[in-house]
Amino acid sequence: MKKFSPLPLMFLLVCCFTASATQRFTGPWDVPSLHVVPVATWGFQTNLTQEVYYEGETFQGKPTRIFAYYARPAQGKGPFPAMLLVHGGGGKAFREWAEHWAQRGYVALAMDLAGHGPDGRLPDGGPEQDDQSKFRDFTAADAREMWTYHAVAAVLRGHSLLAARPEVDRKRIGVTGISWGGYLTCIIAGIDERLKVAVPVYGCGFLNDNSVWLPRFAQMSADQRQRWVDYFDPSRYLGGVNCPILFLNGSNDFAYPLDSYQKSYRQVKRPVTLSVKIRLAHGHIWTFGEVDSFVDSVLKRGTPLPNLKAMKISGDLAKTTYSSKVPLARAELNYTSEEGEWQKRLWKTVPAQIVNGKITAPVPAERPLVCYLSVTDQKDVTVTTPHAVLPSASAK
Repeated sequence: MKKFSPLPLMFLLVCCFTASATQRFTGPWDVPSLHVVPVATWGFQTNLTQEVYYEGETFQGKPTRIFAYYARPAQGKGPFPAMLLVHGGGGKAFREWAEHWAQRGYVALAMDLAGHGPDGRLPDGGPEQDDQSKFRDFTAADAREMWTYHAVAAVLRGHSLLAARPEVDRKRIGVTGISWGGYLTCIIAGIDERLKVAVPVYGCGFLNDNSVWLPRFAQMSADQRQRWVDYFDPSRYLGGVNCPILFLNGSNDFAYPLDSYQKSYRQVKRPVTLSVKIRLAHGHIWTFGEVDSFVDSVLKRGTPLPNLKAMKISGDLAKTTYSSKVPLARAELNYTSEEGEWQKRLWKTVPAQIVNGKITAPVPAERPLVCYLSVTDQKDVTVTTPHAVLPSASAK
């Protein structure tokens, strides 16, 4: 690999803020080089999965390998659609996650992003995924030593590996990630134009504005903080997303609060699908029906999720219109009248009316108020509108 010079990157960073909306910012990643099929070594195989090691980016002057589980359906020759599975903090390559998708008719690649193999640290692994590695100070010259750089590159190389497999339909490959994997998915979807669908779960950008990592940013100098944001916050990349994307999160998520979450999905220039669940548990959960159904709707031309237009508030009534191929089971207005930390707010839910393609609900009299409408279909798939903030009279 060529020695990395900071000058081209600094030029790109300047262009990022002056370029037209149609141009894609790719930060420190040399995306065309990551489209090259990586050298891979295949290992132990079970009925659905096989271990694989593929080449990663140079780290501290030495080549690296990435460990992953590769899974494929038990029946058929393909070509199958495929999914890249991006774990979160404290996670690893999950065999069971790959098998979940293989059982649903997909090829899947679940890679490790902490320099580990199936039995611990690899001697030629990349950086660890601890917070110190993610938020340490760096310069333009060593941006490619950072964890985020290596993790994103590992997923793009994994995409190239999948696309080269004869049993994979290279035109039907998507990505989903959980927590820090959702954070990475936001970046990846913005720089990898080959992707056909993306689902970040929990993760988002604007971490320096509000997130569980505010103490980390508080320890940085102003220059350090801005440099991290310019290179590694998803807010810089979400504008490049050109595939269907579903954002799934909880109302009280401990790490990725709803203000930063909303700023993030507003960066996407194409329509987005939202599913914000009240007090959703945070963890390596890969059994959300919303994720499976959304991916199926794109990569298998399956039944689309319900479609909600933006909520409007007229007087004391919240309203929206919807379309759905699956009959709706219920509609609700979700709201909180509390202020302060998003993670600690008490949310309430009241039924909304479903009449002739319209959803309506009375708006509670409390102010300030944050609210959004949701619908759940008979397959238990929930879609929501963006939330609206109604300030108190004194705050107007």
